[in-house]
Amino acid sequence: MTDPARPLDLDPDGLAVRREVLGPAHVDAALGRADDVTAEFQEMITRYAWGGIWTRPGLDRRMRSAVTLTALIAHGHFAELELHLRGALRNGLTRAEIVEVLLQSAIYCGVPAANSAFRVAQRVLAEEPAG
Repeated sequence: MTDPARPLDLDPDGLAVRREVLGPAHVDAALGRADDVTAEFQEMITRYAWGGIWTRPGLDRRMRSAVTLTALIAHGHFAELELHLRGALRNGLTRAEIVEVLLQSAIYCGVPAANSAFRVAQRVLAEEPAG
């Protein structure tokens, strides 16, 4: 277990990308909830997911968002899907492109999963300004 009083050791590049994609309010809230149970997990995802994968040059953030949406749909992670739909919009995916990703996912991830994903997307897109 980690010491709850110790500051988090966060990768600065990963933290920057995480805030840009997910929004500073979400990231700061998640980090603020870190305790002796979750601190190392927060450090790990900031370092490896955001600093190690999301900063790689091989795919742009739009493509990474599209892949992430599909993976979340395939595994039924709809709470995370909501968060990453907002990130996809921040990363430049259009509403039409998000719909296309969800339609593609219906074929490869299953209609029930896509049905749930469309409900989440409908709610998120209704809350976000049209761009």
